[in-house]
Amino acid sequence: MERIYDVIIIGGGPGGYTAALYCARAGMDTLIIEKLSAGGQMALTSQIDNYPGFDEGVDGFALGEKMQMGAERFGAQTELAEVEKVALEGKIKEIHTSEGVFRGKCVLIATGANPRELGVANEQELVGRGVNYCAACDGMFYKGKTVVVVGGGNSAAGDALLLSKICKKVILVHRRDSLRAEKIYHKPLMQAENVEFCWNSAVTELLYGDKVTGIKVKNKVTEEERQIDCDGVFVSIGRAPATELFKDAVDVDRSGYIIADETTRTNVPGVFAVGDVRTKAMRQVITAAADGAVASHFVEEYLAETEGQE
Repeated sequence: MERIYDVIIIGGGPGGYTAALYCARAGMDTLIIEKLSAGGQMALTSQIDNYPGFDEGVDGFALGEKMQMGAERFGAQTELAEVEKVALEGKIKEIHTSEGVFRGKCVLIATGANPRELGVANEQELVGRGVNYCAACDGMFYKGKTVVVVGGGNSAAGDALLLSKICKKVILVHRRDSLRAEKIYHKPLMQAENVEFCWNSAVTELLYGDKVTGIKVKNKVTEEERQIDCDGVFVSIGRAPATELFKDAVDVDRSGYIIADETTRTNVPGVFAVGDVRTKAMRQVITAAADGAVASHFVEEYLAETEGQE
């Protein structure tokens, strides 16, 4: 007989595995589909200092494995596969993957969002060695040091303000001659004594030995190139939600994030979105985990309401 899961969770990050834990513990037949390994983006962070319960921080990969084991302890199953296509309309949803087709009554999308990269040479090789994408996650590693923040929107301005309270100096590099960020950020940034601005400029090269030692920037107006010495670079030029597979199946906003409120419900009955992939104010490990717990309640509610319906 064909197996139909109560809930299929796409993505094995903190949101996905927290949802799996709560769903499985509530007795739901739960499947997690993950293409790489547990943890998602979290697994790429060697030291997480802002997740409660770890007085000396925790390795992101290790935390992801713990989350997976916690969910599987209650019967959740993990399938390592690449999702290729989804059919979310109707009572039974279909997830087509590299390992076959899986069917479920509910689907929970937890595919996350990836930081937009600078696109310069050796960027990925230097992640964790001076290249960073999350000031709230990694800022404390640069206490008393000099850092560069690249970007001019709200995330870059917020990161620069946060880092200005931790670092000796913050240099904000932006391709335009003024910030795109909301006005509320402008005054505190301009008044911060340890924040400098590098306008009309783009990063062309990362300088490094064992770790990042500086950057090269090119002024887009004068064509002048110069070197900026620094201990770290925070790339804050936005994030790209992993929603390419779902944008025609559920409502998304202009940036591609799945539209779901604090209930995690989407516009499609039986389809939920948690973590960085959905519209929300703050994207952190703990907020993704919170989404997963909340989603389990509404998944259970949906299953109860639709039980016995044709």
